[in-house]
Amino acid sequence: MSVHISAKKGEIAKTVLMPGDPLRAQYIADNYLTDVTMVSKTRNIYYFTGKFKGKEISVGASGMGFPSIGIYSYELFTEYDVDTIIRIGTCGAYTTDLQLFDILNVDKAASESTYAKFAWGIEDEAIANQGNAFDKINETAKELNLATKAVNIHSSDIFYRKDPAVPAIAQKYNCPAVEMEAFALFANAQYLGKNAATILTVSDIIPTREFISADQREQALRTMMELSLETALKF
Repeated sequence: MSVHISAKKGEIAKTVLMPGDPLRAQYIADNYLTDVTMVSKTRNIYYFTGKFKGKEISVGASGMGFPSIGIYSYELFTEYDVDTIIRIGTCGAYTTDLQLFDILNVDKAASESTYAKFAWGIEDEAIANQGNAFDKINETAKELNLATKAVNIHSSDIFYRKDPAVPAIAQKYNCPAVEMEAFALFANAQYLGKNAATILTVSDIIPTREFISADQREQALRTMMELSLETALKF
């Protein structure tokens, strides 16, 4: 076990799907995996290992923000020998060029955060997905006839802000949407030489204040979950 994950060595698969919400992790385990075992529930951050179409896969929550995903992804990579983490989450669109329910495959995550600099000495403002997971997501989406968009994303420490304008770094790196975790995940994976990707569903359009309702959310996120599961079969 690690400091924050109580699973024993060998109880977590080489490929981990990582939503932010523990209940979303449980939903994936309950609805898609067979032979499922809950391997950790420390701090109510659930991790499950089971099989999808015969392939062993783990799913567990990252929590919200860089510190949380930074801790969990680092421990998965280093303490449990995980090779690939695919983050699956939601994002807010800065532009009406994106629509609700759009699925994004993140190319680079740009951030004002000092996480990568002070954790690993990585000075870059924008960090790319790592390894071949990004390409495998694109391949799988094509096989499933799913429309996905490869984009840069703004990864931010801030959810609420005084200034409603699109932040300068998002404009600099042509980021049409914002979330709060991919930058730290990509930084950890770059430092450790691991695979990391992020699939996002657009859940709200910031300029128009449109958002996916609670009733729509489950079905909307199922497409992203299924894409990540099918992609995991390729590792």
